[in-house]
Amino acid sequence: MAAETQSVIDKARTAVDAGDLTPSALENLECWMTQSRYSQYVDQIAQHVEDGKWKELDDVFWTVIPFGTGGRRGMMYPFGSNAINERTIGESAQGLADYVKEIKPDGPWKLAIAYDTRHRSREFAELCASVMVANGFEVYFIDDYRSTPELSFLIRYKQCDCGIMVTASHNPPSDNAVKVYWSSGAQLIPPHDKAVIEKVGKVDEIAKVDFEQAVADNKVHMVREETDAALLKEHLNVSFDGPRDLKVIYSPLHGVGEFNVKTLLETVGFGDLEIYGPHREPSGDFPNVPGHVSNPENAAVFDAIIDHAKTTGAELILASDPDCDRMGAAAPLTLDPTGPWKTFNGNQLCALLADFILSKHKSAGTLTPDSYIVTTLVTTRLLRRISAEYGVRCLDNNLVGFKWICSVMDIEGPEKFLYGTEESHGFLVGQYCRDKDGAIACLLMTQLAAEVKAAGISLHDHLAAIYKKHGFHAERLVNIRMEGSDGMKKMQDLMNRFRTSPPETLGGLNVTSIIDYQDNQRKFHDGSQEPVAGPSSNLIIFETDVDGNYVAARPSGTEPKIKFYMFTYLPPESSSDPAACQAELSSRLDGFAADMQTFADNV
Repeated sequence: MAAETQSVIDKARTAVDAGDLTPSALENLECWMTQSRYSQYVDQIAQHVEDGKWKELDDVFWTVIPFGTGGRRGMMYPFGSNAINERTIGESAQGLADYVKEIKPDGPWKLAIAYDTRHRSREFAELCASVMVANGFEVYFIDDYRSTPELSFLIRYKQCDCGIMVTASHNPPSDNAVKVYWSSGAQLIPPHDKAVIEKVGKVDEIAKVDFEQAVADNKVHMVREETDAALLKEHLNVSFDGPRDLKVIYSPLHGVGEFNVKTLLETVGFGDLEIYGPHREPSGDFPNVPGHVSNPENAAVFDAIIDHAKTTGAELILASDPDCDRMGAAAPLTLDPTGPWKTFNGNQLCALLADFILSKHKSAGTLTPDSYIVTTLVTTRLLRRISAEYGVRCLDNNLVGFKWICSVMDIEGPEKFLYGTEESHGFLVGQYCRDKDGAIACLLMTQLAAEVKAAGISLHDHLAAIYKKHGFHAERLVNIRMEGSDGMKKMQDLMNRFRTSPPETLGGLNVTSIIDYQDNQRKFHDGSQEPVAGPSSNLIIFETDVDGNYVAARPSGTEPKIKFYMFTYLPPESSSDPAACQAELSSRLDGFAADMQTFADNV
């Protein structure tokens, strides 16, 4: 080992002794300083050590960036095992190539690639393509900003072995990622996810060719126009007939969604469509979005658009996240667009579209007892009640993440699939892809809004009618961020405490049991337990003594935070007054949130 390298490592060890650097960060830093595969980064790392940038070094080295529910995602930094950079992106592509070639040794191998508007997304997409071509893959490349569901569709359309989408979805501007997809068009699930990350961890040399030369050699095929046209045809196949009289504002939130959403809505006859100007520019900085976080789950992104809508007479606002796989919406409380507006949360959108889609199939006579919708363990139970009304199955015993919804589609048979949805604003109809699709969700929401307008009621009144029929449901999501190595330990400690010493009350209700999906057991306060069917995951549900009122807790699979999903319910006989129901359940949710926050603060 060179004396200069040893000196850098010694200084880092001193920082560990002083508490400025975690031991795991030192271990990964030493690896990058001494192994030849990381030689191009040695000077930058050494300079950071010399400058005493211990926080930066700890952030990028304290762990190896993992695959979560959405792929390999994180902060961009020029180097580091816990950062998105040329090395970690290249490792991801090389590891994927190695795994595909291992399980399909005779080839041929095909890959689909797309990318969004984030910083360096095109650069990382070209890097992935160059790695895959060097490994013998034929690459289908969408040569412009396009959505994640279009990438999923392309995999199936070209019968590829796998796919890569370069996007960090709705994360902050500092982040980027690769979402890795399998031949089904869905994100990786076991055993492929763990096998790929194992291969990634063993990558030494990353094979690469020149991207432009690969294009010239017809190893990389530019397929944007062909794929756009084919996807539009599939979208039109799942469109419903109905009224088209509606004035709509759509925001791409500085992302990729304008092409797919605008083309689709105008093609089916919604001609009165405005693209919201301040959010129209494709930009990885998301400059005009509150907090620079383009997430349609955040009601604040709609505030300025609502103010604008009141001056234009618009009757519906839609927004999609940067890679256009999520949809959010807002509408006036009445048929007067100059009056008060309100955004819908994810669970409300799940229910509205479920009722709409099932009603359309009922009218068409296409419902059977084998028909089904799919959702997750942390999505509103209202979907069960709506499905029962229409006599179809609701398969909701699934983990968080749309890949699990899509897995159910292929297990149960896609020909009877009607609708997949999750509370984090994900929606899908049709069989053309295996991921949530913001464009088709925008189409469905617009068609529903036009239909209820023609019936003389507002979307919010329509939702209230659903509540009166099935009982009033109210939900809330609380996120607590826990950054860095200390944050990861705190998340682990909190989940352990939930298991060993769970709260006895939440929001004034008695906690009767917890369902621990880590070992699939329902556990009672007296120490007894019983098995619970379902998937295994780091998820806990706290059940109370009031039916339909419970709280779930899980660490995020894509961001450094823990999530609390809170659910409340009043039966139909108590749901005649929506305002009174909302007030009662809002108060109960406040209690849930306060108690969970206090519990987390005391860890």
